[in-house]
Amino acid sequence: MKKMQKVGHSLLSMAQEFPRRHLMFAAAVTGCLLAVLLYPQTDVDNRRQFAESIPLNVQEPAPEDLVATPQDLELFWKEQKVANGDSLSLIFQRAKLSAKDVYQISSSKQGKSLRNLYPGEKFRFGVDSKDQLAVLHYIKSPLESLIFTRTNDSYSAEKHLREPEVLLSYREGIISDSLYLSAKKASLPDKLIMELANIFGWDIDFVFDIRPGDSFSLLFEDRYIDGEKLPSGNIIAAAFTNRGKTYQAVRYKNAKGLSNYYTPNGLSMRKAFLRTPLDIFRISSGFNLRRKHPIHKKIKAHRGVDYAAPRGTPVYAAGDGKVTAAGYSKANGNYVFVQHGQTYVTKYLHLNNKKVRRGQSVRQRQLIGTVGSTGYATGPHLHYEFLVNGVHRNPRTVKLPQARPIAKAEKQAFVRSTNPILAQLAEYQAATQLASAQSENASVSAN
Repeated sequence: MKKMQKVGHSLLSMAQEFPRRHLMFAAAVTGCLLAVLLYPQTDVDNRRQFAESIPLNVQEPAPEDLVATPQDLELFWKEQKVANGDSLSLIFQRAKLSAKDVYQISSSKQGKSLRNLYPGEKFRFGVDSKDQLAVLHYIKSPLESLIFTRTNDSYSAEKHLREPEVLLSYREGIISDSLYLSAKKASLPDKLIMELANIFGWDIDFVFDIRPGDSFSLLFEDRYIDGEKLPSGNIIAAAFTNRGKTYQAVRYKNAKGLSNYYTPNGLSMRKAFLRTPLDIFRISSGFNLRRKHPIHKKIKAHRGVDYAAPRGTPVYAAGDGKVTAAGYSKANGNYVFVQHGQTYVTKYLHLNNKKVRRGQSVRQRQLIGTVGSTGYATGPHLHYEFLVNGVHRNPRTVKLPQARPIAKAEKQAFVRSTNPILAQLAEYQAATQLASAQSENASVSAN
């Protein structure tokens, strides 16, 4: 007891030596320590359990002068897929949304983009707890979406673009019948077959010039996103051997961001004129100055080429020019004449309908009409004529103006960009030839 009194006396003496503010601070610290020690442990456990039961995404109530964004709300999502004949109103109706929602979305700044819908596109509707449309995802493709976000009673939109993973794939084939059928045997999709024909269409007539044994090879883009395969991209490099002559083309994007196809030497594959002004065709009558007319049964010069094709097949302008005539006559049916500079004229007869008018300027591969059988015609076809200085020439064999070379300022960049691609194409071709030769040798040895 005397010992405790002695200790207490010592502490009191020390306390008297501290300033007043230090004593107050020490008393506060001591009080906090006592509170922690004496507070019931069960209450601490209860508070911990309560805290753990609160969802992590719960937000504090927004002040009345602030509007919570849709991202802060828990949304209920619905999805609709665009079907044939669908309109925006029908899609919203299926999603149980009102005509007011349709109006507010369609009248927004980006609402015009919702007017032309295509089957297969998707809509995702984010609806809040008040059954109001807060967010709309218009998914045009796996790579492109428009996100509409509600603010008060209006919507703002933001475009979202995704970049796919691109891998280069190789295909090759040998012509046994037509380009289309042979390319399908090589597992090429229709889009790439048409692109291959367009690339070499200025140099090769794919009706008259193709022979069994001709061959093709190409490098093209295979595109993926989130592990899902997308439609094929562009042809990067290609080669076509026709009657023993090989044509090569490589894709190049210039400093302005424009892409085109060129020969390895930098000459544009795009000539001033197309050899054929439509994509899907067969020759029903060639250039013949002593042809017997199928209707009149008399010898009458056939000063063009007839391309038989299904009614409605698109017909394109063979080159840049100006429409000098677009009308109808008993013999020609619906027709369009295009003047190309001072030297060349192209004529398109027996059209089902015309898509241009007199005096209109047209670009190469611009739609000018569709195949029909108007006028003196026994069936749907396009009669195509090519005139040089007023004289009819055979569209198949007439010598066309030379292609333009790549700009001098682009030449070095072109070589650096395209040489590795052409080398890669050559490696694939060599590997296939080697494998083919080894297979033939093995077959001979076995026999």
